[in-house]
Amino acid sequence: MFDKLEDLLIRFEEIMGELNEPNVTENQKRFRALMKEQSDLTPIVEAYKEYKQRKQDVEDSLSMLEIEDDEDMRDMLKEELSDARKRIEELENELKILLLPKDPNDDKNVIVEIRAGAGGDEAALFAAEIYRMYAHYAETRRWKIEVMEMDEIGIGGLKSASFMISGQGAYSVMKYESGVHRVQRVPETESGGRIHTSTITVAVMPEAEEVDVVINENDIRIDVMRASGSGGQCVNTTDSAVRLTHIPTGIVIYSQTEKSQIQNRAKAFALLRTKLYDLEQQKAHDAEAELRRSQVGTGDRSEKIRTYNFPQGRVTDHRIGLTLYKLEKIMDGDIQEIIDACIAADQAAKLAKMNE
Repeated sequence: MFDKLEDLLIRFEEIMGELNEPNVTENQKRFRALMKEQSDLTPIVEAYKEYKQRKQDVEDSLSMLEIEDDEDMRDMLKEELSDARKRIEELENELKILLLPKDPNDDKNVIVEIRAGAGGDEAALFAAEIYRMYAHYAETRRWKIEVMEMDEIGIGGLKSASFMISGQGAYSVMKYESGVHRVQRVPETESGGRIHTSTITVAVMPEAEEVDVVINENDIRIDVMRASGSGGQCVNTTDSAVRLTHIPTGIVIYSQTEKSQIQNRAKAFALLRTKLYDLEQQKAHDAEAELRRSQVGTGDRSEKIRTYNFPQGRVTDHRIGLTLYKLEKIMDGDIQEIIDACIAADQAAKLAKMNE
């Protein structure tokens, strides 16, 4: 590990040297690549420099203890020695986590798909609430949210929704939301006061750029039509809606959220690229894909990652055994504690695997 850290320190110093050159901005592509690499290496280098300093502090304290006779001074040196050793242990763990292989998609924007599962109208209502939860969470992170597709029902629910979240590290955070989310509560239409269980599915996919996926135009059937459902005069009276059918995979994308056919076409192609990229990733990483499929599931009540119990005001994430009694805050977008716990559990599992 320490050989690798030394190599990274050398590389960091090389990058800083290049960035300090007067003509570095002439090649913007190279400049951006260097800035990103510097940003990725900075937390590792800072932690490693502190680690080396603490190791030196230990050596200095031990040397001083060998020659120091004053008891008060010896006590102070022993305390400094203890603090330095404790911090060294903490830094070793931090460095192990920082050196874990990084998901290449972590820095990407995400496209999130929410679909109502078992539970009829109640599932659709919950899907709309989960969409609002993510929208509020994105606001707290100062991320941008853009609706790609939305299939609404008359009572304020959603059969499905696809939307993009744009922001630094969005995928590294949101990927833990993929799976079946279960709600337990008494519907407003339930006269007997019985608790109903409904489910929705959430799929989180890294946004695919044009360089990630090459789409053969001959594989696409494009249909244009008038938008349906709610919307202004322009939306419903012009052929602005776009439907893409990817013939080899059977994937169908429908976009009608914009007044312009060109804008809807661009959104539809962005969503199609992301779905094809996600499909290729699943093929390339069978084990990870199997895990993802088991998390996203089919919307059946038995396949769940999280339960939202309204009568008890609790939310339980079944993957990590975490239960929080602040359902109202969570539904308002306060999900950072759950995500942080998922990240910590994921890192612990990867570290355990490395030490096998």
